Amino acid sequence: MSLILGIETATKICSVAISRDEKLLALKEIGGEYSHSENLNHFIELACAEAKITLNQLDAIVVSKGPGSYTGLRIGVSTAKGLCYGLDKPLIAVDTLKAMVVGVTDSLPFGEVQGGVLFCPMIDARRMEVYTALYISKFELIEPISAKIIDENSFAHFLDKNKVVFFGDGAEKCKSLLNNHPNAVFIDNVEPSAQYVNQLASSKFKQGIFEDVAYFEPYYLKEFLATTSKKKG
Repeated sequence: MSLILGIETATKICSVAISRDEKLLALKEIGGEYSHSENLNHFIELACAEAKITLNQLDAIVVSKGPGSYTGLRIGVSTAKGLCYGLDKPLIAVDTLKAMVVGVTDSLPFGEVQGGVLFCPMIDARRMEVYTALYISKFELIEPISAKIIDENSFAHFLDKNKVVFFGDGAEKCKSLLNNHPNAVFIDNVEPSAQYVNQLASSKFKQGIFEDVAYFEPYYLKEFLATTSKKKG
């Protein structure tokens, strides 16, 4: 049996979940604006109280590793590593986009995930760019994770042959360009969540696939670009 605390901060969603062998015991999350620094530790406390456990009882900490927001990922990973150091627990990391696919495939009727349907999670990466990948199931990646600039020809090769389900906060950028394609399906209000992160972590825990806490870094995908304020003091 495994008791796991999951952290998801790759986007504007701040989410914490506690699961025992994939059974969800507690979930605390909020979206809308970036509020990770204000809410993350508090949500961990609330989740532990709801699950009626202490941090010392955990078997592992899992974190959503990206791609996503530079600041969000940094906060989530720093918190996870701090817990692992302090509690002497192993660290598990899972792909943010893959965890989003888990959430969508688990919510769709069984028939809708058969017959060559592809799943395309998208995270907003400014302007017309998204972090994305293509999955034929929640475990099989067929188009690698990348930062992609969306235009009317995006995913044309796949859309000609398969139904493609687009979701995530970056999918809105595609709607005006791809919504008229008969094989393009858009699902609204799909957000990353720690409960899906925990589902992926359960298998890794059983296999003993852990990260080196000292050297693990988030998967930023792109270099962080600092901006200089134009306001004068």
